[in-house]
Amino acid sequence: MDESTTQLLVIGGGPGGYVAAIRAAQLGVRVTLVEAERLGGTCLNVGCIPSKALIHAAEQFHKVVRYGQTAARGNGAAAAADIGIRVQAPLIEVAQTVRWKDGIVARLTGGVAALLKKHGVTLVHGWARIVDGKTVEVQTRQDSHPDSADLRIRCEHLLLATGSEAVALPGLPFGGAVVSATEALSPASLPRRLVVVGAGYIGLELGIVYRKLGAQVTVVEAMDRLLPTYDEELTRPVAASLRRLGIDVRLGCSVQDAKEAGGTAGSVEEKGKRQLTLRVRDAEGRESALEADRVLVAVGRRPRTQDTGIESLRLDMEGRAVKVDDQCRTSMRNVWAIGDLTGEPMLAHRAMAQGETVAEIIAGKRRHFTPAAIPAVCFTDPELVTAGLSPADAHKAGLETVSAQFPFAANGRAMTLESSEGFVRVVARQDNHLIVGWQAVGTGVSELAAAFSQSIEMGARLEDVGHTIHAHPTLGEAVQEAALRALGQALHI
Repeated sequence: MDESTTQLLVIGGGPGGYVAAIRAAQLGVRVTLVEAERLGGTCLNVGCIPSKALIHAAEQFHKVVRYGQTAARGNGAAAAADIGIRVQAPLIEVAQTVRWKDGIVARLTGGVAALLKKHGVTLVHGWARIVDGKTVEVQTRQDSHPDSADLRIRCEHLLLATGSEAVALPGLPFGGAVVSATEALSPASLPRRLVVVGAGYIGLELGIVYRKLGAQVTVVEAMDRLLPTYDEELTRPVAASLRRLGIDVRLGCSVQDAKEAGGTAGSVEEKGKRQLTLRVRDAEGRESALEADRVLVAVGRRPRTQDTGIESLRLDMEGRAVKVDDQCRTSMRNVWAIGDLTGEPMLAHRAMAQGETVAEIIAGKRRHFTPAAIPAVCFTDPELVTAGLSPADAHKAGLETVSAQFPFAANGRAMTLESSEGFVRVVARQDNHLIVGWQAVGTGVSELAAAFSQSIEMGARLEDVGHTIHAHPTLGEAVQEAALRALGQALHI
């Protein structure tokens, strides 16, 4: 077995792992990164980037379909004829759409590889298994025995960045026509009927994509409302959009199992080609049947710890997640953990920030991971973005606050985009007007996330945002107007 040594050994080449590796190398640390699959992790390969590519493609197709009709639906939008757009019946070539999406992924993952090489990071492609806090064995040959390894790496610091994996349901094992988001992002064909199990952000984002591409979509959610991690006022416009799109939403219901001709879903050789029948139970215990050609299970993700040897370290855990302090240290000296492995919120930008923190601490800098706010974005139609505390969160924290919202119905730019549904909301302390939270729902509001988190991180007050000149006409004016309204100085409402 070959052997090598390094100062920092990173297991996992996702956003957290590769950022940690690059930043540590910039600071003069000798770094080795081990990745079994493709660089970029879930985010670049089967998560953030490909899903946003398909969201964009579906929206463009949906626009063509909408403009081809005699009138646009809902939202007070002008008729297609009024806009002056005439089109023939559109056609979506799914295979080409997937190739286009894959091209974007390839460019980004290739860019990560180039950056690692530029900064002198040693990249090892293989399956890592932890021996102890200083030693990792790697199987680099795919044709070798699963329990064998051909490279042993010894390190001073071990950084765990193994990410997360989709959660399956007992009655709906993945396989055949039952898929996770990974398979849903690279469809060989479009199903006529898709059932989405789970109304979180992954399920709704992809459910909307498939609906806009022409599939009949039903969403089944065990809880009594959509997007349960967001407050109900924010999700109301999303619920209205789902109705307009014709998506059937069944709340307070759970899927017990799915069967297809020849046995349980996933066991038939002709995978995905036979009709599924799902047994659905509502809150009162009544059962009904749903027919589907494909089922997307999107009920959450869990930290990936299996087949890595992490259990041999006997680290302190918080449920399935590895417990870390505010420097991303685990309970074992010089063993660090970041990203989805450390639990919620499972966000790529959180992992990146943690990776940078660890790299700088190892290089001798003083750092702590104590962000004032971590923004979260849901790319549904319309989009949602949050940063900091909602009014309810602030109340639970014992804060006396003032909050105000500004509707996009009064924003000129939103009107020109035919997207005047939604609003921006600000939450600030009542005593000193320190901003503690932002929320928004509407078309394109994901781009407001930076302003939201930056204002909280820098300790801005309502006066700071309200008296900052915002460009006109932009959606960002709603940020200023919300702050002014909270001060009792509203100008355009």
